[in-house]
This record gives sequence, C-alpha cells and structure tokens, in this order.
Amino acid sequence: MTISTGMTYVDLPSPGGTENMVLARGPLPQLRPGEILIRVEAFGVNRPDVLQRKGDYPPPPGASPILGLEVAGEIVELGEGAAGFSVGDRVCALANGGGYAEFCAVPATQALAWPKGYDAVKAAALPETFFTVWANVFDMAGLKAGETILVHGGSSGIGTTAIQLAKALGAEVFATAGSAAKCTACETLGAKRAINYREEDFKTVVLEATGSRGVDVILDMVGGRYFGRNLASLARNGRLSIIGFLGGARVEDANIAAILTKRLHVMGSALRPRTAEEKRAIRDGLAARVWPLLEAGDVAPVIHAVLPFEEIADAHRLMEEGDHIGKIVMTIAGD
Repeated sequence: MTISTGMTYVDLPSPGGTENMVLARGPLPQLRPGEILIRVEAFGVNRPDVLQRKGDYPPPPGASPILGLEVAGEIVELGEGAAGFSVGDRVCALANGGGYAEFCAVPATQALAWPKGYDAVKAAALPETFFTVWANVFDMAGLKAGETILVHGGSSGIGTTAIQLAKALGAEVFATAGSAAKCTACETLGAKRAINYREEDFKTVVLEATGSRGVDVILDMVGGRYFGRNLASLARNGRLSIIGFLGGARVEDANIAAILTKRLHVMGSALRPRTAEEKRAIRDGLAARVWPLLEAGDVAPVIHAVLPFEEIADAHRLMEEGDHIGKIVMTIAGD
C-alpha cells in the first residue's frame, strides 16, 4: 500500500478562540512500538478538545500536540509489535492526541473493529464516550442490573451513551438536561424520567421518584455546583462518579455527613491520563460487553451533526453553544 509522505492536520499555533485553528501540512506521525497508523476517514469532536484549544487541558507527556481523541478509518501501517490487526482493517480508536488529521498513530490496544454494519461516521462517534462511560459507570462505579442511575448532561455525547448502556444492561435511568427537547431525547433513549434542571430541582424529583431512597449511581460532569445535591440524591452505598467540572471544581458549604451516614463512595477520573494497560482493559470490556449491543442495534451513537474537515471551527462553536444532542463528527475526504 502506498502511503503519503505528508498530511493535512488542524494546527493550533497558540491557544485561544476557534479562529486559532488552521489547516496546515506536515509529516506523518512516526509509529512507536505497538502502534498502528490509521488513515482517518472521520473523527469526533469532544469537550476536552475545546478545553485544549483554549489552553486549559494540555496533552500529557509524549502525546501528540495535535487536537483530537477519537478516529475511525483504515489501518495503513503496523508498528513493531502491534498485534490483533492487519493492514486494511477498518477500526475506530481512542487516540492520545492527533485525531484532527489525515493520519493518526494510536496504540493497537486502544482500537476496535467497526461494529458490523457501521460506517466511518458512526464508528468515529464511539471511542471517547464509550470508553469514558464504561470506565466510570461500570468499571469504577460498578452499576449493575436492577440498580438506578442519574446521568447529568443526559443529552451530551457522554449522556446519550450512558443512558443507553445503563438501560440496555438492566438499570433504571434518570437524567438531567436543559430544555424540553433535550429531556424528550433522553426519555426516547431510555431514561425513565428526564429532569429539566432549569425548571426543577433534580434532588427533589429523584427522591420523590424513588420513595426517598435515592439512586445507586450518579454520573456527574457538572462538579462543584451539584456536589451537595448529588450526595443528598444517593441511596445508601451509593456511588458518585465525577468526570468533569462544568459547574466549577470547588465545593463550598457542603455537608459531607451523608458520606458517612449513607456509606457513600465519591470517585472521579479523567480518561486521557490513564495508562496504556488501563485503556486496554477498558477496550477489552467494550469488545466483550458493548460491541455485541451495538451490532444488535440495542445501543447506537446519537449523532447531532456531520461536518467536513474544513469546518472544524464551526464544529467547535457548535460544541460551545451547547444546543446539540449527541455527537459532532467530522469527515475527511479520501485521496
């Protein structure tokens, strides 16, 4: 297979607004042992990309400085020791950076074959949100069939994924969202009750709906502003999984007595700093438990918009406006 000697990518000469992202030409990434080189056909846009663009989420040591954390496309080269795939395979992958480009190098252990019947756009909408939800809701918080979960930001890419996976694996789901349309979308995806946080207090609704018991798990991307009400909304032995701080990272005047009296577990994690082995374990869990659900049609990515590579600034503006439901995906035209 003939591989180009150069590629187009989204350059960010300095942090700032969407206008700071420009298309540029540069060399292909150099493969490290265990990596695969993917000719990118589509990639997802995620909130961490926006934070990195602004200078608030720098890439970890050794990661590509190019934006982008998930891609889908065709394998064109295998690095030394890369196993499980062949040149020509169509895969989607969690990238450690470098996804906003025509070619992206990723560890083979962070890649999965496209689910049967999927194209590049649908496959590109999977890695970041599905890795995040599986790691935080099922691995760390241990959500089980028969339990209840409250998903904040239910209409986001993370939220729409969490609602569907929790419902498909036997949990009862509550969600919060910021408009009637978003709440309707959450309930269509499987939430028993979606709460418009602009009009109702989620703690009051959850406690009333559960007979004052509370929910077993909360997936929270809001952070400080919700902390006290989250504790009050949890059942005995409940688990609060924090994955973001859209509402601030500091907590003031919170009564933490509920952590003791209800034996609560408060945890949190970011996906990008996890080790290669940790990401491999998440990948293996998805392959065993989630890919069959995708192939059966029981779960599917919710895609709000599909835009061409050249409109990356528009995609970031769309993300920041916050009116989208589900994922924003970019496509790259082939040679």
